[in-house]
Amino acid sequence: MAEVNPISEKNKVWPVFKRLLKYIAPLKGILFIAVLGLITYGIVDALFIAFLKPFIDEGFDTGKPSVTDELMQNAGMADAGIDVLGIAPFVVIGMFIVRGVANFVSNYSLAYVSNQIILKMRQEVFEHYLKLPVSYVDQQNAGTLISRVTYDTEQIARASGNALIVIVRDSVSILAYLGWMFYLSWQLTLSILVVAPLIGIVITVVSRRFRKVSVQIQSAMGDVTVATEQMVKGHKNVLIFGGQKEEAERFAEVNDRNRSRNMKLALTHSISQPVIMIIGSLALALVLAAANIDSFKADLTAGAFASMIAAMLAMLQPIKNLSNVNAEFQRGIAACATVFALLDTKTEEDKGQYQVARVKGDIVFDKVDFRYPNAPDLALKQFDVEIKAGTTLALVGRSGSGKSTVTNLITRFYDQLESGEIRIDGVNVNDFKLKNLRSQIALVSQQVSLFNDTIANNIAYACDGNVTREQIEAAAEAAHAMEFIKDLPNGLDTEVGENGVLLSGGQRQRIAIARAILRDAPILILDEATSALDTESERAIQDALETLQTNRTSIMVAHRLSTIEKADRILVVDKGRVIESGDHQSLLAQKGNYYQLHQLQFGNE
Repeated sequence: MAEVNPISEKNKVWPVFKRLLKYIAPLKGILFIAVLGLITYGIVDALFIAFLKPFIDEGFDTGKPSVTDELMQNAGMADAGIDVLGIAPFVVIGMFIVRGVANFVSNYSLAYVSNQIILKMRQEVFEHYLKLPVSYVDQQNAGTLISRVTYDTEQIARASGNALIVIVRDSVSILAYLGWMFYLSWQLTLSILVVAPLIGIVITVVSRRFRKVSVQIQSAMGDVTVATEQMVKGHKNVLIFGGQKEEAERFAEVNDRNRSRNMKLALTHSISQPVIMIIGSLALALVLAAANIDSFKADLTAGAFASMIAAMLAMLQPIKNLSNVNAEFQRGIAACATVFALLDTKTEEDKGQYQVARVKGDIVFDKVDFRYPNAPDLALKQFDVEIKAGTTLALVGRSGSGKSTVTNLITRFYDQLESGEIRIDGVNVNDFKLKNLRSQIALVSQQVSLFNDTIANNIAYACDGNVTREQIEAAAEAAHAMEFIKDLPNGLDTEVGENGVLLSGGQRQRIAIARAILRDAPILILDEATSALDTESERAIQDALETLQTNRTSIMVAHRLSTIEKADRILVVDKGRVIESGDHQSLLAQKGNYYQLHQLQFGNE
């Protein structure tokens, strides 16, 4: 299975982060307010530590001139007799009010920014899925694709939101603490900073480990989603075959793999924190040792020393927060790299410019050779067929013979031919604009896809409101769907559930046929369209299909030969080649492969 690999040179941290900034740029006004709030928050924390000095030195008079005295003397003012301890409660309350407001503004603003980024990114990923070629989606697990939209983008939300709160706020706090410490004693502060490179080395090593493990966690989460999705979709089969133990063991394996990856992250995280704290304690020990030196004692008051120690202790928590958020940030960057790699996946090629309101329906396969991606053998070999407008061509053969490949190539679900070309009305299908080409085709396949909506909306899917209720009812009537719809509680307004789970297979198939009738396209593809119908239902809609095929070019893929007896031409396909061609009677007369298939199904008759 093809996997998106986010680990490459172009997806290192800075290029990925720079690309993420493009999503943030339109929100720079809100982000500025958030950052301003975070800066205010960090500065207020540092100011609280700074005010310890005058609170101690002036509140408990040591006989030495205070900061307030010095400022007033420089300004030529006498001592105003300010009661520092008296105003301290009001200063504290005021500071915490400012801090609380700044915290609210920053958190709410960043939540807004994060959710806007995720809104845009999820929408972009979802819309990119709509443009991806069928060949890509066929090679991916649905659970992995879902995980990209849900889990991965959520990690990005944390990187752009929670991580930014800590990075900005605590960085400002650390810088403010350092600034105050420099003011008090630049010599002591410089002696502390000798341990900074050690902290930087630890954070760098840990960051690489976080990023590597985060990619593994994303993969493991995709496996969990896949295992869950497979169990839910195959729930009936699991119960009837008694596969509960196997499914539980399978899920336990991927669940434990996910746990193991998270424990690796937790181990790295748990080791890095105490290491950083120990290194920080070395800086504190240096200050305490330096406090015994006479020259430092002479320069520092009791309040200054207490404030400096308090600033150092207060700085440990922001450093711890920054080491904590590093794991989250690296996980977000890894998720960004994964999502961006997906967004860089090549979409369907649509270089054609030809458009037409309605084709006549002449279809030609001109010596087509085609191979599915990574397949060892050709799916079609020198496939050379002409289908006249308004006629019906039926394809029969064993499973894997190449019948459905023909329909995949006409619709350009796959379009990389090894040789030959496919033409509609003499125009190469690759020259059509993709949307215009597919608007000419109505498809009813064996696997009916219904949406969790009403029957009416499923029949009128993607008609952009251009159809009336009467037209929907007429299409349902023509497909013999009204026979069961009228018995439902809400008729056409009945909800069908996820993928039509509330309807039987035959009912779903008839809704799909009604959808094709309403589309009124000049080319009709019926890929095992009656496979889910019982004999009575099949006979009931045969007339509807024959009416639908009138004046249309129809291609029918079928195993049940009773559905194609009236086809203008029948091709027997084997290993990508046409081995027999003719109408029903002529092929029976040949007593070849078609005759043998017919005998297998109707021999007793």
